[in-house]
Amino acid sequence: MKPFDDPARYQPQVQGALRIVTASQFIEHGTKKLFNFPGHQTRRHLERAAPGSRHLEFAGGIPLALLTRPVASLLCGEMAIAYFMAHMPRDFFPANNSGDAAISFCFTFLYLVFAGPGALALDNRRSVEPPPAAPLPPHPL
Repeated sequence: MKPFDDPARYQPQVQGALRIVTASQFIEHGTKKLFNFPGHQTRRHLERAAPGSRHLEFAGGIPLALLTRPVASLLCGEMAIAYFMAHMPRDFFPANNSGDAAISFCFTFLYLVFAGPGALALDNRRSVEPPPAAPLPPHPL
């Protein structure tokens, strides 16, 4: 069998890579707001960012491998609020209001809420797969 005959078998590893890369980029946004690192210029809109968002972006990216779904849910909400309160009032289009990263983070975290952490996560060691949901009753029609 060739490696890409069944790409779905690599889904947990790719999902884990998505989680790891997203968390590292999210932490970078938090360190920029908290410590002005990386970089040497502080942009004015970063100085005015809500203090809570700074801490969520810095610390929220770290535990994405532990309690992935609740943390991703919190971060998804934070990014939605950030977009609608900070970016959208500047301009309707995300490319013009610098909100494209907030939108991408929001939907990546939303995906992780439903899909879980993927491979290489502490969540996989701390618990077993949740029991399947009860089937829905048949529709009366």
